[in-house]
Order: sequence, then C-alpha cells, then structure tokens
Amino acid sequence: MNITIPISVGRSVQEVWEGFNENLFLALNPPFPPAKLLRFDGSMKHDEIHIELNFIFFKQTWISTITDQMASPNEIYFVDEGKKLPFFLRYWRHKHRIVKNGNGATIIEEITYKTPSLITDYLLYPLMYLQFIYRKPIYQKIFKI
Repeated sequence: MNITIPISVGRSVQEVWEGFNENLFLALNPPFPPAKLLRFDGSMKHDEIHIELNFIFFKQTWISTITDQMASPNEIYFVDEGKKLPFFLRYWRHKHRIVKNGNGATIIEEITYKTPSLITDYLLYPLMYLQFIYRKPIYQKIFKI
C-alpha cells in the first residue's frame, strides 16, 4: 500500500532539513501507540532509529535504517526502511522529501508498507493514513506556515 501526504511549510528546504532531528522525531509521534525512542542516529545514510511501541498489553521493537539520502538546492530527501518491524508489518519504506515551493517548502511523506495479507493492507490503511496526517499541524507549527 502507498500513502502520500504533502504538507506546505513556511521555511526553506535547508531550514526544514536542519530541523529534522531527534526533537522533531519525538514531536511527530502520535499518542497511540506510545513510542519510546531507544536510539536516534540522524537522517543520513546508514543511520538507525530504534523505537519501542507500547500496545498496553505488549511491546514491539521497530528498527529502521536510513538507506538513501540526497540533497540539491531544490530538494532534500532521505529514506528509512524497516529492518525489524512490529508483527503486523512485513515491509516498510518511508521517503521524507523536502521540496522547494516558492519561498517555502513542501514536506512530502511517501509511505509504502505491506502486512501479511492484502486484506490487512487495506484494513490498516485508514490507521496508517491518520498516523501521518496527524503530523501536518505539527510540521506547520514547527516550520511556521
């Protein structure tokens, strides 16, 4: 399944890129499931992010590796891919694009995921979509639309 969410912000590509740090990562986490950050290396190739998701009755570890990163004057992006995923996911790829848009930038969240079956891919879609649309006002507040 694929989800794409564009979010316009009022900062330059470079300013937004510089704001992609541990504090932003923590601010973007939705209230459920609560996530505990175990490791945050950054957003450069080979960096890793480790989180523990708390589903009340059990916890799951999620480890992502930055597999690609590119920077140009008009766009900066990085890609995190799931290395160790919660039980309900079989594949995860998340491309974070920051694209020049007039005097500001557009953050484009491009998510591709797979669950154990096509049926659960579709069942999980609304929850995944909500997890990422939740980020829009946070990005706009931090990067002043």
